[in-house]
Amino acid sequence: MEYFKCCLLACLILIPLSSYSEKKTPEQKLGRLLFTDKSLSLYRNQSCESCHSLKRLKIVVNELNDDKNLFIQPAPSFAHPDNIRHGSVVAEGSVHGRFGTLNTPALAYGRFSPFFRWDNQFGWLGGVFWDGRAKNLSDQAGKPILNPLEMAMPSKWAVASRLQENPKYVKKFRKIYDLDIEAIPSYELAPRNITPPPGVFSVFDALSKALASFQNSSTFNKFNSKYDYVIAGQTNFNDKEKMGFELFNGKAQCARCHFSSMGNAPDGSEFPALFSSYTYLNIGAPYNINIQNQPPPHPGIGGREEVKRSDKEGKLLGAFKVPTLRNVALTPPYMHNGVLSSLNEVVHFYNSRDTKFRVCTSVNDAGFSIGCWPTPEFPESMVFGAVGDLELSAEEEASIVAFLHTLTDNYPVWGNINGLDDPNVPPGTPSPFTASIFP
Repeated sequence: MEYFKCCLLACLILIPLSSYSEKKTPEQKLGRLLFTDKSLSLYRNQSCESCHSLKRLKIVVNELNDDKNLFIQPAPSFAHPDNIRHGSVVAEGSVHGRFGTLNTPALAYGRFSPFFRWDNQFGWLGGVFWDGRAKNLSDQAGKPILNPLEMAMPSKWAVASRLQENPKYVKKFRKIYDLDIEAIPSYELAPRNITPPPGVFSVFDALSKALASFQNSSTFNKFNSKYDYVIAGQTNFNDKEKMGFELFNGKAQCARCHFSSMGNAPDGSEFPALFSSYTYLNIGAPYNINIQNQPPPHPGIGGREEVKRSDKEGKLLGAFKVPTLRNVALTPPYMHNGVLSSLNEVVHFYNSRDTKFRVCTSVNDAGFSIGCWPTPEFPESMVFGAVGDLELSAEEEASIVAFLHTLTDNYPVWGNINGLDDPNVPPGTPSPFTASIFP
């Protein structure tokens, strides 16, 4: 799929809007309990929140480990705390020594990704995970619980038995879904080669639905970044941010696949930009040797069987879903393999991928990003044209990074601390889009 097609998808992606409110529904409250419950992992040591933090993280910003050098994130990242704090790339699962093979994606604004599907004009789009292997959030929510490299529960039946241990779950599953968890025989006492009893799959489906419902809530979809208030006409970019926004939409060509324009909901109300086309691209990221156990390069969507059947020439090898850029300043390291450590590196990579000699052998070489970029993981299928030689100056790169910081949520808080003061958006100011996103 050619790179330029991304910009045309804005008119094709229908944003699913439902009836939401700032007050959590019973199902969303259940979803939060499940999201933070470590007992749903094999060794009771990991929850969804372990890899997708709900908290504002404290980060040491230099080598001096004292309180004066701690930075508190302005908003939750919904990404892996260790990756953010220490620059690690992938997450260790419930089983010690087992690691994933891709950088843990953030969950913020995940509900807006369309159902995974094939489009006759634009190819594969939508879905959840880097390679879109889950068609939507409900399909995604339960997969980490059963993944042997993540929470590692052996079966859906084992998960149902863990739920039985908590009286709150017994009560809530009965009240919300009319499901009797206690009626399911214990997994621990049953032979491993028998068919799961009735009710197991319904319980696991309900668990996935509750987790997805929580991720659909305003907790993950705040729409209260500085960008949102600027677009709503309530405040203004500073000069550097404004320059970055103009470059983002113009010379740097970022908006061709990270849409920055407003859209319209079915009821006619406007919703803000989501900064993703939800398509799949190979932008030529180099291999990251710092991934634990050094697995082979991940083929992305091009490695999926249903995709390979129509992609005989491997044009989608190394292609990953275009992520939203909302809260991107909070979620280092970057790219599907975490090969880039900062937004400065990301913008510089897009600007200069094709202009530097490929004399680096890895991300650990002294010249990495400064004088050279290593060979891409899948050079034969990477996109050209709008990536790799943008001729941006150092000042222009820095301005784009400044704009990207305006996509961080909780602007009424961070816009009024640490020497900042925005009387147009005082603390407590609601999102200007609450009515259209969560009517």
